[in-house]
Amino acid sequence: MDNPQPLPEPAAAPPAAATGIARTAQILQFLLKYRSAGVFTGLDLDDVEVDDAESLPTDGKPEEFVDDLEALGPTFIKIGQALSTRADMVPAPYLVALERMQDNVAALPFDDIREVVENELGVRLNKAFAEFDEQPLGCASLAQVHRATLRDGRLVAVKVQRPGIVETMRSDLDALAQLAGGADRMTDIGRRLRFSDWVQEFRRTLLAELDYQAEAENLERFGEHLRAYPELLVPAPVWDLTARRVLTMELVQGTKVTEISGLRRTEHDMSGLASALMRGYLDQVFVHGEIHADPHPGNLLVADDGRLALFDLGMVAHVPPKQRERLLKLLFAAVDGRGEEVAYEAIAMGTRLEDFDEPRFLREIGQMVATYAARAGASSLSEGRLMLDLVGRSTACGLRTPPELSLLGKTLLNLEQVANALDPDLDVKAVVEHHLEHVMRERLKKALSPSNLASELIEVQALLREAPRKVSDVLSLLAENRMQVRMTGLEESHLMENLQKIANRVSAALVTAALIVASAMMMRIETDTRLLGYPAVALVLFVIGAGLGVSIVASALAGDRKARPREERGPR
Repeated sequence: MDNPQPLPEPAAAPPAAATGIARTAQILQFLLKYRSAGVFTGLDLDDVEVDDAESLPTDGKPEEFVDDLEALGPTFIKIGQALSTRADMVPAPYLVALERMQDNVAALPFDDIREVVENELGVRLNKAFAEFDEQPLGCASLAQVHRATLRDGRLVAVKVQRPGIVETMRSDLDALAQLAGGADRMTDIGRRLRFSDWVQEFRRTLLAELDYQAEAENLERFGEHLRAYPELLVPAPVWDLTARRVLTMELVQGTKVTEISGLRRTEHDMSGLASALMRGYLDQVFVHGEIHADPHPGNLLVADDGRLALFDLGMVAHVPPKQRERLLKLLFAAVDGRGEEVAYEAIAMGTRLEDFDEPRFLREIGQMVATYAARAGASSLSEGRLMLDLVGRSTACGLRTPPELSLLGKTLLNLEQVANALDPDLDVKAVVEHHLEHVMRERLKKALSPSNLASELIEVQALLREAPRKVSDVLSLLAENRMQVRMTGLEESHLMENLQKIANRVSAALVTAALIVASAMMMRIETDTRLLGYPAVALVLFVIGAGLGVSIVASALAGDRKARPREERGPR
């Protein structure tokens, strides 16, 4: 691997004083600065067509936007890297500027690297490694990688986490969670999109990425799962030299996918690599239930032996079996051009908000899938873009989709970029469709296996055995007039909301009227103690009554509890 070019100085980590309220204010200032710059056109759900996002004007300066992201520290560098692959949300000028955030981070002093390695491994550097190159192979926002040689002569790559990164990110994520929670409560788009869910998912995946022992487990597990694809290579971890902030794995030398020349593609057919990558990742999602959330081109390398090597497996999301099955049915229906089934599967997976417009949703998803299905070959529309467009349309129609759907769309979009870099003529749609058919056949075979059939028969047997007793219990309750039906959710309904408002208004009117009437009657009583020419007690009661009445009315108007919007989840 070539030595890296000199890099600019890294963005300074947020100072200790920039925490808590100050840090939240700093982040809020950044968000307000670019609120109308056209950065997130994909969120203008009611006015902007997702397909036209690239043609929208951008009032902000993309380079300045990236500089401000870097100045906010490593958490926002990771956000920028995630945005650099979101062509569905971010206009083209910003995508170009964000691409330089993939790798362009300056190296730390080697003494800092040495200290982290020795503290984590518990031994001196020269005891653990025969050689350790001070010049890094690559630098990223969270870590940098060094070439080293083990005592037995094996070449390895050592990934070392930047000092203090965990504390900085926890503080930033706490601030983002506060802002997201406020946006969810105070804005309509927040209620639809649930920004707090996004932040929570980002927090989970990002903190998991900072645990290199978990990443080593991912490397080992992915290597086992992808063993059926000889074209793919996952470097094996060296467990004896791996800790929470240090990851040692076998060294793979080669060329980045983004740096492959046209001449090399001409001399070596790389369509097999691209196809194997797509099929392997589809297996990971729909067979093993794992979504690698960050397979961007910078994380893949064409090794010297011709295989495609996968790196940076820290961000892996796990998909439950039922959700996995629904994702499979949805994607299969999409590539097969069955728009109505796509819409119904999305409804079953998502949460219907109070303003969910089902007819509009069915119509728009049907049209979108039909447009996708009408194009074939290498010029076909992107499956990843289709999934992300589905998320956008769902939100616009009042349907909140699960985060796994967005992750699947992002992963497919990244994989398609890699496949296009390896083989621009590859028909990705055909590869996805054929492999999904294979996965469906394998699932059907497994469902009809003797063990699964025996399990289903046991369930049926239990149902038949218990059914007479349950029917008898119901009939007994009916005969004795002890059948009860319990209703829940009334306290959150509009009826309770309106009754509460009526009670508040009546109470305010009664209190105000009683005090004012009492003070008026006492005005007729002669007394030596007078105030402003009126009996003092009567005047004081009048002022108190009027003040209490006004305060109760104001409190009723401003503080009436509003019922939560009605949300309906699909069948589980």
